[in-house]
Amino acid sequence: QVQLVESGGGLVQAGGSLRLSCAASGRTLSTYTMAWFRQAPGKEREFVAAISWSGATTYYADSVKGRFTISRDNAKNTVYLQMNGLKPEDTAHYHCAAARTVRLRILPNECDYWGQGTQVTVSS
Repeated sequence: QVQLVESGGGLVQAGGSLRLSCAASGRTLSTYTMAWFRQAPGKEREFVAAISWSGATTYYADSVKGRFTISRDNAKNTVYLQMNGLKPEDTAHYHCAAARTVRLRILPNECDYWGQGTQVTVSS
């Protein structure tokens, strides 16, 4: 079992930055592809970014490409999402997830473990 706990969300003005963290316990994350998803009220869960187990390869949704950066520190069993240039449309509940797959274009139903999420609210 893997337990994932997100942190770092909050309220920020448009154009601002936040750094989300996802800390894992119970098992090492080093063999999992890790991803961030988000879900806004009334909308489906949306893929944001993913990173390979080694950290060498990343993949982003078009809506965040160039603004968000996913990274990981396997020694700390933690995954990060640096979010710059935030927009009101980025407002959502952000979840990290772990998947036993080498693919980075991950669907929610391919993820094995989920965190409870952290709220990000961007004001205009």
